[in-house]
Amino acid sequence: MSGIKRPVNAHDFYHAHVYFDAETVDYASQFFSSAGEKFGLKVGRVHQKLVGPHTRWSCQILFAAKDFDALIPWLEENRKGLSVLVHGDTGNDLRDHTEYAYWLGKPVEINLSVLK
Repeated sequence: MSGIKRPVNAHDFYHAHVYFDAETVDYASQFFSSAGEKFGLKVGRVHQKLVGPHTRWSCQILFAAKDFDALIPWLEENRKGLSVLVHGDTGNDLRDHTEYAYWLGKPVEINLSVLK
């Protein structure tokens, strides 16, 4: 997995997008809920459709730099093969999903054309 950027705590705010499919939706839903409850974070809707630049079903977790050091290892340890995009939330969507994008697990293609 060389070339895949691992998450670094370099921003004030973040999104974590967890990707899943019909086979993993039940575990993924439990995973999001657990993260939200354990860390007191806002968890978005479970999208069983494509939303924005995401080319797979996803759910978003919003968090801040103060949550990073506890949340990222927990996500890594509990993701059970799910791919997780962690990116800075700077207000520049294109940069956030490219330059400031980090991965836990296998990267998922992002449709950048909707961000330009």
